[in-house]
Order: sequence, then structure tokens, then C-alpha cells
Amino acid sequence: MTTTPKTDVVCLGESMVTFLPSRPGPLADVPSFRRAIGGAESNVACALARAGYRTRWVSRVGADGFGDHLLRTIAAHGVDTTAVERDPDRPTGIYFRTDGERATGPTAPDGTAATDGTDGTGSREGAGTTDPANGSAPTDGAPGTHVPAAPPGQGAVSEVVYYRAGSAASAMSPATVPAEALRTGRVLHLTGITAALSADCLALLRSLTTDRPAVRDGAAPGPLVSFDVNYRVSLWRTAPEPGAGVLLELARHSDIVFVGEDEAAAAWGVTGGPDAVRAALPEPAVLVVKQGSAGATAYVGDSGPVFAPALRVDVVSPIGAGDAFAAGFLAGTLRGLPVRERLRHGHLLAAAALTDAGDLAAPPARETADRLVALDDGDWGRLRLGPGWTSAPPHGSAPADAGPPAPRTGRTEPEVPSA
Repeated sequence: MTTTPKTDVVCLGESMVTFLPSRPGPLADVPSFRRAIGGAESNVACALARAGYRTRWVSRVGADGFGDHLLRTIAAHGVDTTAVERDPDRPTGIYFRTDGERATGPTAPDGTAATDGTDGTGSREGAGTTDPANGSAPTDGAPGTHVPAAPPGQGAVSEVVYYRAGSAASAMSPATVPAEALRTGRVLHLTGITAALSADCLALLRSLTTDRPAVRDGAAPGPLVSFDVNYRVSLWRTAPEPGAGVLLELARHSDIVFVGEDEAAAAWGVTGGPDAVRAALPEPAVLVVKQGSAGATAYVGDSGPVFAPALRVDVVSPIGAGDAFAAGFLAGTLRGLPVRERLRHGHLLAAAALTDAGDLAAPPARETADRLVALDDGDWGRLRLGPGWTSAPPHGSAPADAGPPAPRTGRTEPEVPSA
């Protein structure tokens, strides 16, 4: 009898094939498209795999050529795709988009952008707005819908057409996704996007969060559950239940939660900064509040907030930065690093994504990332990263060894299961 190999992070969610234009202009005028992939959860798996971690992507794809392409591409990054089911009756989701995507929120005065994976404000909503926190393109469009470009004068944003209604991934459920494939990792990473796809998908996420044994109470062993809220208003318009309540429920039953300040305001009416978000979400052992161009604040157990400012970055493409930020933070969690260093690792992986035109950016070498993470506040604030920095990193005098984890006080976070 064989056993499933232990993995570091298991990521569950839909990935789609995306078609990118060969030239700028509205979809009606684009003569040809380049094929790529898009999916928040698979992007996290790929980013972590390229950084040297053992990852698995769990999903469903159609028994079609697009499903073949997704599996080949994601596996080529070192991700285990053996638990992905092929659906003979439902297709793989696809979407088309125009060129011209950009950060839609304010950037720093020098033209740089945030590295917490938001667009400068953490924006997740607006017709056609680019969402760097998504895996490849904004996925707040309802299944099978057209998200138009903004009217003239409202910014050079993208036109997107989705063909995802009835996709193979929308059939994920507790009955169709093997539980053993989800429990083999040290961390299980989920997003709110999956919960909006169908009633079956929502039931699956509830089985992994709300209805799971209380890991923190010692009822049963299992992976830590990481949950990125990823609030998409348009996607929830066709969802089985109102999104605000569902996302709050799922977040409250997760161990690690990522949420933008703007998401908390839009979904739950929570304003007043990270402390207000923590007051509304006291349950997660670890809460990361993304604050756009300012940076990100994390709360661990009963300890006070820890803030890490965003880096200045010369943006090539905003796609996938939010997923890269989550991957960097999770990588630091797997290593048992202090929370401030986890946030900085998140910013660095987001910077790698922002400064690379490819579908999935190569991360910096671990020794490079550790050296930059160990910079003092002044040197960190002076960093400006541009294209190619991961292969030709900026010089610095910080030690390569980031040191042992800082001692924890008060209510502590649950331990990450050992490899």
C-alpha cells in the first residue's frame, strides 16, 4: 500500500485558460490572442513551488485541451497536480481580455506601486478594473459574463469576457474532491472566489472551515487553513448566498486570513484601519490586513499589530502580485519566521511578480530574500526594485541569516504541522 507524500501547502480552487491580446484595443478589434493561465490558488502553489516548497493544486478541469494545458503548465512549475480530477461532461473555464491593464488606485508619488498585492488601494471591485490580487486577471465577473472596459476618461482598464458558467471546477463538492488529497499538507490555502462558484463549492469550503474539527482545540490533527477573502462583488451576484456573510463565516473559521482594508469596508462595512478589522475578526490566529501603498499589518494571537511598509516597485505588470504576497507570507510561516519577516517576504515575492512580464515570475533566491528582509527600516524604505532584480539583486550589507523566530507572548498561533 502506498501513501501520499507529505506536502507543504495544498491549494484548492479554479484555474482558467486566459487569452491575452496580440495588440491593444477593444476585443472586437483584436485579431489574435496568446494563451496563458489564470487562477489565484494555483498561482500561490506555483510561486511556492518555484521558491522550493512542496505544493499540490487540487481542482477539477474538463477532459479537453484547455484542461490539458492547465495541468501541463502548472505541473511544469513543480506543482503536484495528481489530485486534479478530469470532468468528462463539463468544460474548463476560459476568458478573454484586452490589453491596457494597470493599477487603478493611487501609486506612490514617484510612480511606483504597492507590494501587498493590491492596486494601491487594494481595490477588488469595479467594472473592468484590473485586480493584481487575482491569479491572472480580474475574476469578479459573473460566470459567463462580459465585464466591459471603463468609459473614456475613467482609466485604461481591461475589457474581459468570461466563459465559466457550468465549468468543471464549479462542480467541486465534498463528494467530488477527495478529502485525503486536501489533508496531506502542512497548510491548506483557500480563497473566497471558490465559495462563490456554486452551492457545491460553498459546501466544500464550509466542510474545510466551518464544519471541520477544531484544530486549535486539539480535536483532530490537520493542516492550518489559510483563507484569502478575495471579495468580488460581481461574482457574488449569482452566488447561492450573499457574499458578505459567507466570507465572514469562512474567515472566522480559518487559521490564517488575508484581507484588504477596502474589502473589509466593502463586504462588512468595517472602517477605521487594521485595528477595526481585527476587532471584527478576532477569531483567526493570524490576520493579515493589506493596506495598499502603505504596506500590510499582521496580528498573531493576542499580540499587537506588526506593520511592514510596502516596497517601491517599477511595475511591469500587476498580475498575480496578491497571490505572490500570500505565497511569501506562507513561506515565512512554514519557516517559523517572526511575523515582520513574513510580511517582508510577502512584499518581496509581490515585487517579483510586479516587475516581471511573464505569467508567473521567478522568485528571488532564498539567501537574497533573507538578506533583504534583514535590512534595517531605513535601508528597506530606500529599496526600489525594477525588472530583473531577482536575477541581479540590489547590494546591501545585511546578514544572510535572518536569525531565529522571535519569542511569542499571549495567545499563540497554532503550530504548523511538521513536514
